[in-house]
Amino acid sequence: MLILTSMPRIPLQTLPTFCAVAKLSNLRAAGEQLHLTHSALSQQIRLLEEQLGFLLFDRRGRRVVLNAAGAALLQAVEPALAQIDEGMRAAALASTGTGTEQRLRITVSPSFAQHWLMPRMAHWRALHPGMAVELHTSQQAMDLPREGFHAAVRQGKGPWRGLEGSRLIDSQQVVVASPAMAQRLAGSDPASWVHEPLLGTSECWEAWFALAGHPCRIQPVAVFNDMGLMLQATEQGLGIALGRELVAADALRAGRLVQLSPLALATEAYDAYWLVYPPEYRDWPPLLAFQEWLQSELQIAANLLQQSRAPAG
Repeated sequence: MLILTSMPRIPLQTLPTFCAVAKLSNLRAAGEQLHLTHSALSQQIRLLEEQLGFLLFDRRGRRVVLNAAGAALLQAVEPALAQIDEGMRAAALASTGTGTEQRLRITVSPSFAQHWLMPRMAHWRALHPGMAVELHTSQQAMDLPREGFHAAVRQGKGPWRGLEGSRLIDSQQVVVASPAMAQRLAGSDPASWVHEPLLGTSECWEAWFALAGHPCRIQPVAVFNDMGLMLQATEQGLGIALGRELVAADALRAGRLVQLSPLALATEAYDAYWLVYPPEYRDWPPLLAFQEWLQSELQIAANLLQQSRAPAG
């Protein structure tokens, strides 16, 4: 005789917890990832096992290891949760109710945001009053789907795993100084600049001096983890900087910075700016509009930079 029995109803809220513990084999690490206490995590796993009627893990001291039943459940649950996440994002894209403002979440580096993007956001708002942009700044490459971002502006050569990208613009590194320092150095041999206070990494400066025909060892007076901060220090006369041309563009046009040499350092692996995004957002109208606007503004900036590349003096 064949007897069919139905499985008990699974508490769905426990499944993401189960997957995290299964992959990390550590309750503490899973709790940090999910922002749950150890006791809350243990309670969810216990609830799931009690509801199923069998154990999913073998306890080995502080570690928890999937048993055969747990491995079988993980194989089924993990792709199902990924499909649900994808469906939620698709639903968010389709949710464009009348009278509601669409919101585009973008993550960018602090220097790009402060020195280039923010001064142009009023223009974006004027062109697209119904599309709000929520900007997040970080030096780290965020996990876009996991953190709920629609796109990021990243620098490098790509590709980025799980993301699609559009190359926006290349931005080489140029030598800049405050107007007062530029006036003092006018007509000087670039080889003599090695004795000036230099801002930036020794690797980049040594590459620039080698390109200029003056190979040497460099000991900068200051190194910054943010390009914008370095350029602010340069404006205040702290030293000469080897800075990203795009980030310095507005200061060069306004005369707050002066480019000392037409010689620029270009490194293919680092110079390009990209707009990257999860594949499901490829044809989303707000993202397409932002990409088109961004490319237009960058082209304007590139054209204007042609007028700022003459050496001082």
